Amino acid sequence: MSVRQTLLAAATASILAVAMAPASAQTLRYANQGDLKSLDPYTLNESTTHAHLAHIFEGLTARDKDLKIIPALAEKWETPEPTRWRFHLRKGVKFQNGDPFTADDVVFSAERVQKKGSNLQTRIPSGTKVVKVDDYTVDFVLTSPNPILNSQWDTWYIMSKKWAEANNAVEPTPAAATTPSFASLNANGTGPFSVESHQPGVKTVFKANPNWWRKPEHNLKEIIFTPIGSDATRVAALLSGEVDVIEPVPIQDITRVDSSPNAQVLKGPELRTIFLGMDQVRDELLYSNVKGKNPFKNNKVREAFFKAVDIELIKTRVMRGLSTPSPLMIAPQLFKLSGDFTRPKFDPDGAKKLLTEAGYPDGFEVTMDCPNDRYVNDAAICQAVVGMLARIGVKVTLLAQPKAQYFAKVLKPGGYQTSFYLLGWTPGTLDSHNVLHDIMGCRDDPKSNRGEANLGGYCNKKVDELAEKVLQESDTNKRDLLIKDAFQLAQKDFGYIPLHQQALAWGVSKKVKLSQRADNQVMLYWATKQD
Repeated sequence: MSVRQTLLAAATASILAVAMAPASAQTLRYANQGDLKSLDPYTLNESTTHAHLAHIFEGLTARDKDLKIIPALAEKWETPEPTRWRFHLRKGVKFQNGDPFTADDVVFSAERVQKKGSNLQTRIPSGTKVVKVDDYTVDFVLTSPNPILNSQWDTWYIMSKKWAEANNAVEPTPAAATTPSFASLNANGTGPFSVESHQPGVKTVFKANPNWWRKPEHNLKEIIFTPIGSDATRVAALLSGEVDVIEPVPIQDITRVDSSPNAQVLKGPELRTIFLGMDQVRDELLYSNVKGKNPFKNNKVREAFFKAVDIELIKTRVMRGLSTPSPLMIAPQLFKLSGDFTRPKFDPDGAKKLLTEAGYPDGFEVTMDCPNDRYVNDAAICQAVVGMLARIGVKVTLLAQPKAQYFAKVLKPGGYQTSFYLLGWTPGTLDSHNVLHDIMGCRDDPKSNRGEANLGGYCNKKVDELAEKVLQESDTNKRDLLIKDAFQLAQKDFGYIPLHQQALAWGVSKKVKLSQRADNQVMLYWATKQD
């Protein structure tokens, strides 16, 4: 073959290769209102953090675009007996440093996620024995049947035992830690991207993993994440093309983004419930002028707070109509008997009367903890609540902080240091049991992980008993009635003040195609970007 023929053949082959290849690899720039503080996957049980880390790590299971559970690091599983789950692991998978993934990593991760400092202890039920059957088979032996054991394992990410031991990362990094650990600044997963650099509060760069075991749906070579707390700055960056995806789009800017030539807002209902909680366990509140007793232990005080909150005003003024007021601590899409419940009416006069009957005719003072960069208009919601409670004589001092400081203070590793707070919750299992166990379960048993996210210590043993029955009941209709009974008891206790489900609003460049999930996790490994 002549030199000319050789060059022509090479050029032809090159053209064919380009034509047959997927769209050229791209850099996608993503901005969120909150920071990614830690790369340790057990530091913070929070969906935005889970979504970030899903680009690095994987669980035994995953969820697809419709939130259906699918195999991931486990190819399949079965229950050979009611209290034993067997997982068959995927062979040939490697961590990003080249080490093979085996059963040892699963056993290690199960032990690590249950240790002190972990914020995901409820991923593994108390008393569970994790047994290595062989290098690619693991058994989970339970103390009682649990038909939804793996329902939130898509966010229980598997870590490398060898890597963790070599880097002094055997212990989880608590959210309240003041000194970064190796695992908080570095990561080694099996997922679609690796971390090239991580500067907390500044920028994190993810590089595509060429050895990922799955066939990528994305065409990205890298993701550059930048936290932008300012709503105006975040929107301006999207409209100017400096970033490709932002979350969330402030409600007041949705029309502006949709009318721009180069970006649009992906909208949809979210499964997260935003709610208020109160410390009902301490004998004296940490942050109040009431000394020697805790007003929130009185049901009438809790009911007064509930009736003082004008949820329709929050919907129309603060959320501009983009919220769904809720009578329950779970989205109606996740519990089919939600329609049997109604929300107590807004009644400030009745609330003042209840406070008087409880012994607080002039109200009292209390501090409210609130994030200012986590949920849609979170600080504005809290400010509205402050004004509503002032009408019944309660003086609220608002402490609104970035989510890193907020969560470090109020979560379990930080000692539940709050008297009154706002929080959002999407049940990781997409099931009512998660709410009954994690949010509403009594946290008085140190041997149990029940109530891990129950910041205020609400406790009703009858609710716990029903939650146990819910976990083991396989008949759907009977199970729903048990859930209804539990929610009815909790509603009478006024243990929480559910507010609403917020609407999803992601700002996306028209050059980007991205799937939107109802759990508000921005999964960029499904994103494609045009030149």
